[in-house]
Amino acid sequence: MATVYTFKSSNVRKTWLLMGLFLVFIVALGWFLSYYFNSPIIFYYALAFSLAMNIISYWFSDKIILSMTHAKEVKFEDNPELYRIVENLCITAGLPMPKIYILPEKAPNAFATGRDAKHAVIALTEGLLQKLDRSELEGVIAHELSHVGNRDILLQTVVVVLVGFVSILADIFLRASLWGGVRRRDDREGGSLLGILTLIGFIFAILSPLIAQLIQLAISRKREFLADTSAALLTRYPEGLAKALEKIASDPTPMRYVSNATAHLYIDNPYKGKQRTSWLVKLFMTHPPIEERIKALREMAL
Repeated sequence: MATVYTFKSSNVRKTWLLMGLFLVFIVALGWFLSYYFNSPIIFYYALAFSLAMNIISYWFSDKIILSMTHAKEVKFEDNPELYRIVENLCITAGLPMPKIYILPEKAPNAFATGRDAKHAVIALTEGLLQKLDRSELEGVIAHELSHVGNRDILLQTVVVVLVGFVSILADIFLRASLWGGVRRRDDREGGSLLGILTLIGFIFAILSPLIAQLIQLAISRKREFLADTSAALLTRYPEGLAKALEKIASDPTPMRYVSNATAHLYIDNPYKGKQRTSWLVKLFMTHPPIEERIKALREMAL
């Protein structure tokens, strides 16, 4: 049976693989830009940049995410009941107590972040605390703790930073190519090869949002089903999380501080209305359909 530790080693390997691929990608992009703009120093900057981004994504990505979402830390004296719920579930799961943050959002939602269990953070929206009862709240927190124990949080958190910087670099290339500002290599020096590389660069820059989504899909949808299952095992009450997911999915309140880079962190897709139902979002969604998750939880209770 699945536990919160089922895919721990697998997720660690995926994280290092993703960071390695990012390093290779940035070095390759640096070589291309140095050739295109006839400036070898760009390659060395790209190498230094890729190493720096890997370090930042591992050590500081959780802080970046918390800053992006305007989250504020909650101490025991601020909300003793919430603190005790998290503490009791941590004892059951065999996990250290994470830091607890509150997001200034009226929409009910939650996510976990951090590089490991000792540096984990559970973030809950104000709307979640207001609209869920205790059993439902326990289900959501247990779900997020399952991500912590399974090391999903490391993979999810690193993706946010790396994907964001890949998109930024693509945008910089596109702007530099269109508006100039850097001396490009004479076509006579590169010939048709330069033309091909330029075309590839433009295609990449234009498609960078889709590329970012595909990188996020390196995180398997199965992790959500596993976290749901593990949460049901921790609370011994699958219906609590099932009801919580129903309330979260049906709430129409939009979130203010959310982006494509952080959307996959949440327990449910934070986008509402047209963005939730568009065919393009469904094609690249990182969460399985909420109806399937609720059905699986209720089948566990039978």
